[in-house]
Amino acid sequence: MKNKTMIALLLVSSYTGTQAQTASDTAIKTYEQHIAGTPVAFKMVAIPAGTFIMGSTDGDKNHPADESPAHKVQLSAFWMEEHEVTYDEYILYEDESSDTDPKPDGITRPSPPYIDFTLGMGKTGGFPANSMSQYAALTYCKWLYKKTGIFYRLPTEAEWEYACRAGTTTKYFFGNDDKNVGTYAWYAGNSDNKYHAVKQLKPNPWGLYDMLGNIAEWTLDQYNEQYFELLKSNAVDPNMQPVKKSPITLRGGHFRNGAADLRSAARLKSNPVWNARDPQIPRSKWWNTDAPFIGFRVVRPVNQPSAEEIDKFFERYLELK
Repeated sequence: MKNKTMIALLLVSSYTGTQAQTASDTAIKTYEQHIAGTPVAFKMVAIPAGTFIMGSTDGDKNHPADESPAHKVQLSAFWMEEHEVTYDEYILYEDESSDTDPKPDGITRPSPPYIDFTLGMGKTGGFPANSMSQYAALTYCKWLYKKTGIFYRLPTEAEWEYACRAGTTTKYFFGNDDKNVGTYAWYAGNSDNKYHAVKQLKPNPWGLYDMLGNIAEWTLDQYNEQYFELLKSNAVDPNMQPVKKSPITLRGGHFRNGAADLRSAARLKSNPVWNARDPQIPRSKWWNTDAPFIGFRVVRPVNQPSAEEIDKFFERYLELK
């Protein structure tokens, strides 16, 4: 039902640090982010400001109803991580936060996982971190902010799709032919039912790897079946701000999905069943015991919020019930 509450959820959040501008207003450059005191670094790809058609159009026949009607959306410039957050990156957070609980900076350690989420592949070598909840992904972002002084967060749905499409309007950023999926994505047709190290396949036109397949990626947005019905044409930096911790939207599809679930507009709704086997009481807020196909990548808005706004952002998202 379209009501004032749902429409209000589409207001731009000041905490996301975005401000509408054209590509010519802000010339940002790709850079490498080093994590102090470690040999680990990752690349942040510059994503120019611009407009695009978000969602599935009538040309994409048989698409799910929750992907339309398509709308023109305007986005500010931002940076997006070149690949999914790897265990090489995420384990630094796990290890550093293990000395005391809670840490003096207010960042607590993830609870020990109930099962091995590496599928026997280990935690180094560029494999994507997986099975964490959106809560855990956001606490990693908070830790990264404390380490670097830079506000990193999860992308909004709109930012994710814009970066994935990279200026294209076809079903996939490489065209409409499903036969080419395996050149760019690990999916049911080539993954051997497991995730793979990042950057093994071809990137999209903006240099982003594994946007399709491998690991589905958390966004900031509350999942809403009527998202596109509520979205206004020419919306600026839209964000479906969550009012509860579930369901949340994920994007990109994963290694167990068929090609149709990897389309640029495809959406995935988080599911409590992913944590059904967790024997802890209450169940862990950190891990999804049956979701080795879930991960994330970080973005950085071109306009960094104030320290107060950043604290409010993390407080708001990490206290969702």
